[in-house]
Amino acid sequence: MQPLAESTRVHSRRSAERSGPSVKWFLLFWILMIALGVYAVYSYTNHLKDQVLSELGSQSQQQLTVLKTDYESKIAVLTEQVKELQSTVQTFNELLTFTKDNASNKTDNSNKLYTQLSEVKKQLDALKKEMDLLK
Repeated sequence: MQPLAESTRVHSRRSAERSGPSVKWFLLFWILMIALGVYAVYSYTNHLKDQVLSELGSQSQQQLTVLKTDYESKIAVLTEQVKELQSTVQTFNELLTFTKDNASNKTDNSNKLYTQLSEVKKQLDALKKEMDLLK
């Protein structure tokens, strides 16, 4: 019975030797395919990352441009208001000086001018604070 056992061993060894190289090539093929798949996924994620970053950069630039123009327009409006108030304050100062120079017993008019002048100064200060906040 030993010769039969030996012939089975020899036959299984031969089949193992025949299937050995094909198994190696099969495993090598799948390892190569897996490596290529990993590389493809890595390359694609880098491509997507670059694309998203460029889109975010352009969107950020657009938003900054919009904010800058809005800020500049608000500053221009506030500057105009400050100039108008300064001219009004200067006019009131001239009127007040004239009224003081020509003052008589009627002090009610000068008190009204002082009151108006203080209100205009308050508005001017408020506008200056708004401009400082915008800067």
